[in-house]
Amino acid sequence: MDIIGRKEEQRLLKRYWLSDKPEFIAVYGRRRVGKTYLVREFFGDFAFRMTGAANVSTRNQLADFDAAIRQHAENPYPRAQNWREAFEILRDLLEAKLADPRRPSGKLVVFLDELPWLDRKKSGFVSALEHFWNDWAASRPEILLIVCGSSTSWIVKKLFKNRGGLHNRLTGRIGLAPFSLAECEEYLAAQSVVLNRYQVLQAYMICGGIPYYLSLFDKHFGLTQNIDHLFFTKNAPLRDEFEELFASLFANPGRHTTVVRALARNRTGISRDEVIQATKIADGGSLTQTLAELEQAGFTAKSVDFTKAKKGALYRLVDPFVLFYLRFVERNRSGDEYFWTNYTADAGYRAWTGLAFEEACLLHLRQLRAALGIAGVSSEAVSWRSDPSITPGAQIDLLIDRRDQIINLCEMKYTAQPFTIDKSTAEALQRRRQVFVAETGTRKAIHLTMITPYGLADTGYRGDIQSEVTMEDLFQGSL
Repeated sequence: MDIIGRKEEQRLLKRYWLSDKPEFIAVYGRRRVGKTYLVREFFGDFAFRMTGAANVSTRNQLADFDAAIRQHAENPYPRAQNWREAFEILRDLLEAKLADPRRPSGKLVVFLDELPWLDRKKSGFVSALEHFWNDWAASRPEILLIVCGSSTSWIVKKLFKNRGGLHNRLTGRIGLAPFSLAECEEYLAAQSVVLNRYQVLQAYMICGGIPYYLSLFDKHFGLTQNIDHLFFTKNAPLRDEFEELFASLFANPGRHTTVVRALARNRTGISRDEVIQATKIADGGSLTQTLAELEQAGFTAKSVDFTKAKKGALYRLVDPFVLFYLRFVERNRSGDEYFWTNYTADAGYRAWTGLAFEEACLLHLRQLRAALGIAGVSSEAVSWRSDPSITPGAQIDLLIDRRDQIINLCEMKYTAQPFTIDKSTAEALQRRRQVFVAETGTRKAIHLTMITPYGLADTGYRGDIQSEVTMEDLFQGSL
């Protein structure tokens, strides 16, 4: 299969490959997002490649290094006893390749995959990597060193914010995000999985844009059958994915999962003080680090309140897979292997789709801005909650605050047909606008914006809406 999407990432990889200086690149992103696949498929061949293993001793990691050396070398090398010796052997291997007159033109690509797993306690791995780069590779324009890892927190701490020998040594960063809706559609089609856009949207609302999860779809099944197979059958491949996901990303994931579960119970977002109250985690550096690491990994987002300063920020769980897993998979004790097929007829399903559709919209802000014709206008996506002491109150999950003196008040509705704005809906929208203007005192024009899969039905209240965005708009382009 050709590489789906990733156009900007491929452009960057090509630029690093063609540069006339040594390159040290970090490719990072959450587990299963396709980091290894991108690098492997783009380059195809490597001067040296090694993959770290989880929960393996340094001795065994060095044995894997020795095996990788033998795979890439024509002549035998001694076995490394520590990481300093290992990188000296790697340097000798690369020098031999550079001296080989048969060597094709272009850089020698060194790919160290799952780098955080190589950094065992007291292993000396990071210091050895520092010495390898600073003492030799940084002066060799023929070298392209690519390091990769799912533990974004490790990448940030040990590479981006390194205060030792690797400080400012990276020459490039590629953060790999989940697929957009358009890329999900393209990926599923490449696997001969036939779904219409409404079904692709539902698949995204469950699995997010994670390529590995989508790769498990069976082309012989419909959408609900696939979801049952992935999550609810006896040997469902994603039944234990939540625990494995967090264990792979964080050395001690207990605090992270505690915060995630608290956020899952409050889909509209909660403040830092509310996080402390819900989790019983003390306020301080540990909580700050946990919240930062969850945001870095793409599980959460921090939404700035329109009327409040920094402390008014709301933390929200935005990962579709985690939201689905905690609500349905973890709680499902029925043993029903056709749970999802049966649940789609339940009233709770309709409530879930509304919330999940909102998350999908919030993860496609670039497409929303483009559909509104404001891609080039400076704007900020914010949320807002009215003063709880004021009745009636209001909450708005998405406001697009624009520099051209307009605020889009966005209302997201998930239906299988054009959405009908009846009298009660129209009155509720007008009331929310009035409460927002009265409490905030904003003088900007407030445009009511409806975001729906199939647009709005042609009713008398449609004229109250200034702008519409549909599912087709969300499928335009990548994130």
